[in-house]
Amino acid sequence: MKKEVQANQHALSARLIQRLAGPAETILGFQTLIVAALKRDAQSESLDDARTILAAAHSLDEMIKRLLSPEGQKTVEHIDDATLRHELRTPINAILGYSELMLEEAAGQLDPTIENDIRIVITECGRVLEQLDGLVDFSRGDIDAVGVETDDADIAASLAHTLSDTAAPSNSLAGRILVIDDIEANRELMRRVLTNRGHIATTAASAREALDLLETNDFEVALVDILMPDMNGIDLLALLKGNPRWRNMAVVMVTGLKDIQAVVKCISAGAEDYLQKPVDPVLLFARVESCLEKVRWNERERKFLAQIEFEKSRADTLLLSMLPEKVIKRLAAGEKVIADRFDNTTIIFADIVDFTPMVARTDPVKLVSLLHDLFSAFDTLADQFGIEKIKTLGDAYMAVAGVPEPQHDHADRALEFARSLIKVMSKDFGAEMPLEIRIGLNSGPVIGGLIGQKRFVYDVWGETVNLASRLENSGDTGRIQISHSTLNALLIKPADAMARVKKIKGVGEIETFILD
Repeated sequence: MKKEVQANQHALSARLIQRLAGPAETILGFQTLIVAALKRDAQSESLDDARTILAAAHSLDEMIKRLLSPEGQKTVEHIDDATLRHELRTPINAILGYSELMLEEAAGQLDPTIENDIRIVITECGRVLEQLDGLVDFSRGDIDAVGVETDDADIAASLAHTLSDTAAPSNSLAGRILVIDDIEANRELMRRVLTNRGHIATTAASAREALDLLETNDFEVALVDILMPDMNGIDLLALLKGNPRWRNMAVVMVTGLKDIQAVVKCISAGAEDYLQKPVDPVLLFARVESCLEKVRWNERERKFLAQIEFEKSRADTLLLSMLPEKVIKRLAAGEKVIADRFDNTTIIFADIVDFTPMVARTDPVKLVSLLHDLFSAFDTLADQFGIEKIKTLGDAYMAVAGVPEPQHDHADRALEFARSLIKVMSKDFGAEMPLEIRIGLNSGPVIGGLIGQKRFVYDVWGETVNLASRLENSGDTGRIQISHSTLNALLIKPADAMARVKKIKGVGEIETFILD
């Protein structure tokens, strides 16, 4: 029982000393800011007093740190009132006295921000004295007179040891930072420290306030306190990393907890780093600037990858306009030679009648523009009917049905495509210029393959191709001439097919059919 009482007393003494550390750290942090601001504003008449206060703040901080050590905590129960007054009250009285003197002697001459910081230091001195009275009561054995707030051990002290001279970072590292902490002194101190470093720091007193700010602002780094009343920092971290809008923002957890499991959970949940309270400003700057550099490298990487994806998409689109998709996939798979036999195909040749004389009397720009619009319309129809365009030869358009994907209705597709070519020619282009077309179709086997290394094309070869070209060349203006093999391949026989015997160059007399 006696050991249990002693253990409780020892725990209580540790709590009481920790309650001194918070305001002491705040005093040191704000006093460092005051000295830096006076040096920047060249207010030498107040600078000596400010440095005296800073020295006393360092002394107070070091005393409390000694008490926080395991050896120091063991001696607290045996410290007498005189020792406490001499060791701790001396620097506190110096801080209070010189701070009040500065306000009195430099009234109206100091920057309002500096005056406000001095008043914060005075207020925090009052807090230290209150906690010190509790420690005195404890050292006297009057434990019942000591008031302890239950959350003091959870909400740690604010930032301390702000460097007196810290160079601002380069503009490339000046970042947009969100500080989330439910303790006002902590928030303000971190904001001031980061602002002096050249960053743009915004504060939020709760997770909900932080989420509202994130809806309308773009932050690169968030400093998140773990212990907050409305939502703990770990849950907020999970929410941030689960949202596509915020997951690329770097998150640094700031914690007063000594539990390593909490730190591990934060890192595994996506936090870039963590800082232990009270935070060393040197570590704070290092973490923030490291996170900023990482965030910006990641952003550059995302833009670079997006640009690569965009260029790849453009290249794929260009390649698809040159080669069939199936052939592109085979090339991508590593095939060196693309060559296939197709037994059931229909070749389509379409040619503009009397185009060569038109070239001599037509403006070049107008002529090329007309051909572009006309063949673009043909390309659209080819996609509509599942026809593979092979190439254009001057004013001639060559296509094939049943290549590279076999089609059981290749002849029907080719005939409907040919009829649509004549319709679009007369409807959309006849009024602009008197253009007429003739078309030849032939069905049969072909060889399809890829040839060349520069400006390579996918082409088809065989007697089927040669006869289709000659059927077009010997056909009638505004009509379609098909071979007997194409008529046999049609699933739906055309009622308007007129048979005739035609002498074909290089072939001789053969039976052909004319369709409107």
